[in-house]
Amino acid sequence: MICENTIQLYSLRSIGIGEKLLPKSDITLCDQFVLIGSGIIWNIYFCIIALSLGFIFAISTAIIRNNKYPFISKAIEIYVFVFRGSPLFIQFFCAYELFVLLPKVGIDINLIFTTVTFQTGWLTKAWLGALLVLFLNTTAYSSEIFYGALKSIPKQDIDAANAFGLSNWRKYRKIIVPTMLRNSWASYTNEAIFLFHATTLVFFSSFPAWSQSGDALYYASYFADKTFNPFIPYPIIAAYFISITLLIILIFKIINVYFNKHLPRERKSSIRFLSNYIR
Repeated sequence: MICENTIQLYSLRSIGIGEKLLPKSDITLCDQFVLIGSGIIWNIYFCIIALSLGFIFAISTAIIRNNKYPFISKAIEIYVFVFRGSPLFIQFFCAYELFVLLPKVGIDINLIFTTVTFQTGWLTKAWLGALLVLFLNTTAYSSEIFYGALKSIPKQDIDAANAFGLSNWRKYRKIIVPTMLRNSWASYTNEAIFLFHATTLVFFSSFPAWSQSGDALYYASYFADKTFNPFIPYPIIAAYFISITLLIILIFKIINVYFNKHLPRERKSSIRFLSNYIR
């Protein structure tokens, strides 16, 4: 009954819903599980949005690099090198300092018929500023993964597509992109897991959380300070991350099966199975 009350009060606290004050005394195991679980909503948010947008942009940049468009390809190579060559935490720090320097009143964008004011103050908040850094980081790593997969596509496949007279659009949609994804999916799965784990760095960055409610590591650190016992909250957050990592692996494995559904399955002989069972 007490735990049910805790769930009602704190399950959505990280997004500004529920009790505003954190428990300061008589902290129970349920309090820690519920509040850390509430904070992990932000980690999931960062991962899903950054990974989804990064996936689209990574494929686009990899195709541009593979086609060797002048200037654009070189600019993408420099961007990929910078974000792959620098630590993610330094990227958070530099981005926050840059966003703070932007005009507080916003930037006016002239669209000929009207003028749109972009509020730059949002960029100093974690929900947008930190998300942008994670998006740029995962796009850089994913672009390199997909670019390598594009280079590994057999030339005979492309020659066959050209022989059939396929247009560039159909050639990419039917042959090049599916083959690229099949070749790179295992590596991209690792990138998705790394990105999810990297969301914990938002806590150490300068980006403030929305409504001053932090992510899972924020609550784990809070309980470790209040109870003087880090051996409870940190294993809890580890359990949450391991569980969600297993879910990510399962989802990506299902997608991988879909990509390779055209391949023949291993045929298992019932007679051989029966003989092995009798032995």
